[in-house]
Amino acid sequence: METQVDEKDLKSAGAEPLPEGRSGLRIRGWEIESRKRSILKSIEAKEWEQKLKTSHLPEMVFGESVLTLKHLESGVKIHFNAMDALDGWKLEALPPVEVPAAAKWKFRSKPVKEIILDYDYTFSTPYCGSETVETAAEGMRETSDGSCSVQWEDCKEKIDVISLASNEPILFYDEIILYEDELADNGVSLLTVKVRVMPSSWFLLLRFWLRVDGVLMRLRDTRMHCVFGDSLNPIILRECCWREATFQALSAKGLPDTAVYSDPGIICQKLPVVLHRTQKLVFPGNC
Repeated sequence: METQVDEKDLKSAGAEPLPEGRSGLRIRGWEIESRKRSILKSIEAKEWEQKLKTSHLPEMVFGESVLTLKHLESGVKIHFNAMDALDGWKLEALPPVEVPAAAKWKFRSKPVKEIILDYDYTFSTPYCGSETVETAAEGMRETSDGSCSVQWEDCKEKIDVISLASNEPILFYDEIILYEDELADNGVSLLTVKVRVMPSSWFLLLRFWLRVDGVLMRLRDTRMHCVFGDSLNPIILRECCWREATFQALSAKGLPDTAVYSDPGIICQKLPVVLHRTQKLVFPGNC
């Protein structure tokens, strides 16, 4: 749910809301917009399956929902959407999580026969966001175009979590669900992105959360932080962290082997880190 912002706070920060009908704001050279739409209709889902070359999609795909952060000076646009996330799932193609026989029977797409799982039904994705560059003359260019692209480079800098804990007013906040699947009542697979904008910076969390009851928990978090400073070359840090553990491993550590963990925030620090990296966004030169 979006926050109700005091107009004095917006004015003091040099920010202004987007025109009526759009959710977001402009601040310090950035245009930040969230758009939430309904679940894909069946005919739309079929079109997505064709594009992704798959016969499987999550139960609920919010195909037109998107979070966009555009740097107006350079045309760099960072955005988050379900299509790119599912493309990442398809390309990564993790092996299916093994489930007990009784649970496997419930993972069915056809009522007349048991389906043997030969794909990652959890829709786990390595997706960390999408980047494009838009120019007034040429429109949008994808990052694959080497002549005008953005790049993420590994770095040793870390997101300043202390500054994020300050008492700055929140000028804009929203949470967007990109897709969700309840795994036939055997857990949850959920991809969301949250953003908050303060007078000094913006911060977002893209989170993939998986819980296969009695079997596995997986958490893939992407955090991005941009401190408003140099309007021509802003510094954006991105931290990606993949954590996961089996229920059996957690039980061996003294944690209850049950499905009580419905909030990833509760279990987060108990899950071992599989992969962690921090990167800095390198803006393109003159395009």
